[in-house]
Amino acid sequence: MPLTEWNMKGPSFTNCNCDYGCPCQFNALPTHGNCEALGSMHIDEGHYGDVKLDGLNWIATFSWPGAIHEGNGTCQAIIDERASEAQRDALLQILSGQASVPGSTFIQVFASTMTKALDPLFKPIEFKVDIAKRTATIRVPGLIEAKGEPIRNAVTGAEHRAQICLPEGMEFTVAEVASGTTQAKAGIKLDLKNTHSHLATWDVTQSGVNRP
Repeated sequence: MPLTEWNMKGPSFTNCNCDYGCPCQFNALPTHGNCEALGSMHIDEGHYGDVKLDGLNWIATFSWPGAIHEGNGTCQAIIDERASEAQRDALLQILSGQASVPGSTFIQVFASTMTKALDPLFKPIEFKVDIAKRTATIRVPGLIEAKGEPIRNAVTGAEHRAQICLPEGMEFTVAEVASGTTQAKAGIKLDLKNTHSHLATWDVTQSGVNRP
């Protein structure tokens, strides 16, 4: 059965428990041996078949006991409460990985490493991201508080700018690296402070990343 065509394009913010730069971006093992992360997105333009997704936000939290590729992960999706029933179903299809060509998107690859998917939540999501300034505020009242800010020089306090460029990346082509802090109290508990984060424009389809 052919896959439904879909696309999501818009700013994203990701925060994980690794040191700045994140070894995973370079096919290395995670800093502390395990992986915990929050990924989030505002959809400027998007659709799943005939279902429009423009203007919606979503968050996904993850936890793996070891490196991502070793599996046994747990995940939970939090979907914008403004989404209609059809939009909720569409986003859950996409975020479950079932709507992607196998091996083509980071969403599908992550999904293939999961042992447990917690029930999704439908909540108000505050999403403010400025990729150029490397700042982010992601908030779900009572459940999630996450922020991104520029990395600062340890001596002078000046903002430090770094990018990750992955010409064949499954998530992005270029991302701005920042310092992230996340407190999550939903199904997956996260307590991250001044760890790796990156901000990028995601432009993803069922077949992979749209390249500029």
